[in-house]
Amino acid sequence: MSAATPATAVPARTAVAPLTTGDAELLVSAARGAAERAGVAVSVTVLDAGGHLLAFRRDDRAVLISGETSTRKAFTALQLDAPTADLVDAVRPGGLFHTLPTALDRPLLFIAGGLPVHRDGRLIGAIGVGGGAPDQDHGFAAAALDALV
Repeated sequence: MSAATPATAVPARTAVAPLTTGDAELLVSAARGAAERAGVAVSVTVLDAGGHLLAFRRDDRAVLISGETSTRKAFTALQLDAPTADLVDAVRPGGLFHTLPTALDRPLLFIAGGLPVHRDGRLIGAIGVGGGAPDQDHGFAAAALDALV
């Protein structure tokens, strides 16, 4: 090994483009389109990797609480880098995260409809959908991710 390359050298990481407002608008549009085709009025929230709001839209007919649930689902998916649908069992009694919803002063919500957004294997944000049944919300969010590719 040469003196210029120490044994503890860390390989350089390539930069990954962040989630843009254009990306966020595409995600919102795709999720809303999927919901409209299903006849469901929803709210959609998109957060960047730092948890900052990039886009939000609540359909006129969506229940008011859907705005809050979509945001909490996105935040939960971002913080735990996991689909909220995969975390539902973890907060039940005896689950790995049973006390997490009450232990933190954070807007976590363990209901299907939140998905992390990755680019080149790196977490760049999250989307949350609220207003339909949990499985529907999850499907609308997944359809949005498919459109981002």
